[in-house]
Amino acid sequence: MYKIETRKDKIKIVRTILEGLVLLAVLFAAIRALSISKSYEPYDPSNPVIVSGADNGFIVVSYFGVDRQGTDTLISTKQLDEQLKALHDLGYVTVSQQDILNYYQNGTALPDKALFLMFEDGRRDTALFASKILEKYNFKATILSYADKFAEKDPKFLSAKDLKNLEKNGFWELGTNGYRLSYINSYDRYGRFLGQMTSDEFVRVNQYLGRDYNHYLMDYIRDKDRIPVESRTAMEHRITQDYRYMEQIYTEQLGSVPKLYCLMHSNTGRFGNNASVSAVNAENLEDLFEINFNRDGYSYNNKGSSLYDLTRIQPQACWSTNHLLMRLWDDLPEGQKSSILFVKGSQALAEQESENWLLKSGAVEYKTGRIILTSLPQGEGVVTLKNADAEDVQVSVDLQGNKIGTQTIYLRANEERSRCIMVSLQNDHLVVSEKDGGSRSDLFELDLHDLVPAEDRGSVEEDDRDALTAEYTMRGRFADSAADSLVFYAAARKAGQQQADTVAQGAEEYVADIQINEQGDTNLKIQLQGDTLRVLVNGEDVTGAVGVSVQDAGGIALGASWGGWGYSQRNVADDVYDGVFKNLTITAGDVTLYDNCLHGWAKVLDVIQNAWNVTLNWFIENL
Repeated sequence: MYKIETRKDKIKIVRTILEGLVLLAVLFAAIRALSISKSYEPYDPSNPVIVSGADNGFIVVSYFGVDRQGTDTLISTKQLDEQLKALHDLGYVTVSQQDILNYYQNGTALPDKALFLMFEDGRRDTALFASKILEKYNFKATILSYADKFAEKDPKFLSAKDLKNLEKNGFWELGTNGYRLSYINSYDRYGRFLGQMTSDEFVRVNQYLGRDYNHYLMDYIRDKDRIPVESRTAMEHRITQDYRYMEQIYTEQLGSVPKLYCLMHSNTGRFGNNASVSAVNAENLEDLFEINFNRDGYSYNNKGSSLYDLTRIQPQACWSTNHLLMRLWDDLPEGQKSSILFVKGSQALAEQESENWLLKSGAVEYKTGRIILTSLPQGEGVVTLKNADAEDVQVSVDLQGNKIGTQTIYLRANEERSRCIMVSLQNDHLVVSEKDGGSRSDLFELDLHDLVPAEDRGSVEEDDRDALTAEYTMRGRFADSAADSLVFYAAARKAGQQQADTVAQGAEEYVADIQINEQGDTNLKIQLQGDTLRVLVNGEDVTGAVGVSVQDAGGIALGASWGGWGYSQRNVADDVYDGVFKNLTITAGDVTLYDNCLHGWAKVLDVIQNAWNVTLNWFIENL
């Protein structure tokens, strides 16, 4: 029998009790965060406030998936909550698949602010984390799945039983992304032909691919010279067979095929990359489905749209709430644009910051320690610091907007910014420039990649070798037989042993393309005094003393603008940009003009809150 004999024993018991209470509190919070207690309540079509009878069409927002903390492709629960709250507060009402069918087939009026919501890929974490948020705002959504995942029993994806259970509370209805996700006519970035790949194979080599591949329903299967290796009859049979497999699996597992389909991925043509492929897809999808989402990048649909050619917007995980709202604003007809009101942050913080900043263009959201400035489509977002007319200033800021795009600090600026000094991060380049009378002069430019240490740089030869090694390894892992697997693994070992010159040996450096969702995190310190400007990047003086000709006192402003078409293949459909200005301090001599850094107890509480969230995330993901 355990006896309490010493002070150390008492401390141990108290500590154990406290640890147990903390664990119970975390477990309770985790369960509460995931539990659903209500059922979906459809909107009242007889309520003229919701349905006036006017035809305003509907918007469609489709998320790739949801993760508790978020990833580079999956939106975090916090972001999802903020975005759906914004749409809810604007008066948007979710509509069902049947509502859309009634709208097109029977002329039934939709709500004046109709939102159709989707989540793609059928991920288990999506349902786990999004359900509570749907309940919170009484939103209905369609969750899409791939038929082949039912047989694989991959725990990352929802089973047929899971999908049936989701339908019961009314917040979810079912759709499909198709039979499977697969790729054809694939090449790596060195022009090596990879041919056909499953989604699992694709993931293994994706980092070595460019954009030279196609989805398996979009084209003929071709050889390395891009010549079709199947006849039209064979192509039609291959594609039709996949639809039949899909029909069979959904019928067996769910009792019927979902009414809604998202064809992957036909933005380049009606239902494929050429007329023959499009025709066979059209025949099959119109036979099996009542609704098809065929395009992405544009959110608005109306009576002029086809039920088999609907379009959706797919928010990136890095988008701010205002980024989504700006894209919706741009898509809506002119008469509906005024219905979009941008978020500013919590009321208390927004009111406090409105005393400091004046929004000139775009949209701005204030969060603790951050200013998120969203540009106009193909334009700029600008906020100016009120009551700041300074000549010599010091600025420190962490710029955390994505690398593709421009974040700018304007100094000594007149009201129109036709006369000013500009320090910008532009597509991951530091650019110092000035305007005097409207004409711009670039004073300094540096590619931030030049700051990467030599030992961290790889050569094209090394990358080519690593790509080939990864490709053989992938083939070995997914080979049809043990004998083939051994052959591929042997080839991978041989490829990995190939001699490849390094950058230090004079080989050409491999520099990866910047992706649109690649987040930046660069600290700038700007020192402007008299006719000299100096910029430190992450503590390193990279500019030295740069002479400037604009020397009179002026205003201070922040700017955010899109990165331009063609800089990255992934940003063709997105011309809105979020500049993120964190830990911003602006001083003039001994006078602090602005400071949004956390100090004292606010900083301590932020650390505690972050630690709590990390703990809660762990419990939720490991329940």
